[in-house]
Amino acid sequence: MMSLMENSNQTLVQAKLFDFAVMELVHRNRGSFHPLWTVDSWVKFLIWLSLNCGLSGERESLELFANSLGDPLTSRMRRMFFERTLDSLSLQILADPAESQILILPISSSLPVTLDQAEKALLKVELLEMVAFERKLWQQLDAVISIPWRLKEKDA
Repeated sequence: MMSLMENSNQTLVQAKLFDFAVMELVHRNRGSFHPLWTVDSWVKFLIWLSLNCGLSGERESLELFANSLGDPLTSRMRRMFFERTLDSLSLQILADPAESQILILPISSSLPVTLDQAEKALLKVELLEMVAFERKLWQQLDAVISIPWRLKEKDA
């Protein structure tokens, strides 16, 4: 008979494996759903996941899938979906279109991110054309840069 400690360790390993698998699934597939950096891409990703879990594309089935994921898992997946780490620039980008600002943070140092570094990072992840063009709207907050999304014509 398995001891409580062994059972606990197995559960921990299974949880870590699940977390790793979900992270890999998001990272490997998030670039496949266009237009990138939009709520539409996130919704397309969730529909794709739902279909690959054997559910239909009908509204009730999609709602069942979303409810089954639960808020904590959905939030974590969404954060991973709209986050990029650029090791070559030592920067991390957080760009969820549901937020009003995009954040660019240094990965390993406390040195502030420069506007030029932020621009290079945005260009590299194909996000530059979606942010406010005027650099005067880009804010330096300690080591982080905050950049507003560009207003869409219907929002202006």
